[in-house]
Amino acid sequence: MFQPVGPIILAIESSCDETSAALIRNGKVLNNIIASQAVHHKYGGVVPELASRAHQRNIVAVVDESLTAANISMKDVDAIAFTRGPGLMGSLLVGVSFAKGLSVALNKPLIEVNHMQAHVLSHFIDDPKPTFPFLCLTISGGHTQIILVNDYLDMEVIGETQDDAVGEAFDKAAKIMGLPYPGGPLIDKYAQSGNEKAFTFSKTVMPDLDFSFSGIKTSILYFIRDAKKENPAFVDTYLHDLCASIQRHLVGMLMEKLIMASQKTGIREIAIAGGVSANSGLRKTLLAEAANRNWNVFIPAFEYCTDNAGMIAMAAHYKFLRSQFSGLDVTPLARMAL
Repeated sequence: MFQPVGPIILAIESSCDETSAALIRNGKVLNNIIASQAVHHKYGGVVPELASRAHQRNIVAVVDESLTAANISMKDVDAIAFTRGPGLMGSLLVGVSFAKGLSVALNKPLIEVNHMQAHVLSHFIDDPKPTFPFLCLTISGGHTQIILVNDYLDMEVIGETQDDAVGEAFDKAAKIMGLPYPGGPLIDKYAQSGNEKAFTFSKTVMPDLDFSFSGIKTSILYFIRDAKKENPAFVDTYLHDLCASIQRHLVGMLMEKLIMASQKTGIREIAIAGGVSANSGLRKTLLAEAANRNWNVFIPAFEYCTDNAGMIAMAAHYKFLRSQFSGLDVTPLARMAL
């Protein structure tokens, strides 16, 4: 039986320090090409100017690789999708400008995508897929949000951090311990062989479904500072226990609010997304809570946790179906609400 071929969309992601391109056809992601930027490691964090320059060097190569891998010609593409925001302004500007140039050259429509909305929609790339409505805990270096997802393009933030993001808290804790950037994955690695109840840190208690991570960052800083006065080798001696304890506290803060959100809304379809959703401690804790609370849990594949164009392509697919196109006057937005 003849099956009509749906739209082919080229998607570009350049919100921070990953240059990525992906192709989607009829709602199926064909590839997801990512070029990472190692230049930031020696600085202990992303340097915006270096990130934008690296995007300029990488963007043509990743787009070409995506097209070649899928055996698709640029003329066969039906639309050009791109991340409009949120993100680093210089990085976003490279992707937006490149997408607009392609749109003009090929006479193809533009589709702007909200980066955080795309993280949520990464759950529709592979099976199993959540059913509406569901809750999505979206966690990264720049965001910590609980999102009520009513439809592909109908989302509402019902809880979020009022200061720092949990991913930033992981990286800052790692930096305090002298671990290289990015430190979050290293905390996860060392925590697996540590005693998570070895140390206790204080935290800021926020009302309702909001988060705050500035307090626990300060607590970790002062705790380690004081401990090193007594024992200069404290971090080296107790590194694994420190990592396990820090991870337990941060994951616990996330789960406390997610449980509250499920109870408040009555929703048991629970998803996580964003870079911190790759954390093994969070995944283990979430699956344990799911068994106790009869939740249906959805965890994205590792390649769709961090910033990637595959999720941008999926979001663009649903916007294409609803004819939600952008004009050439579109500009990047460093801050962008759902």
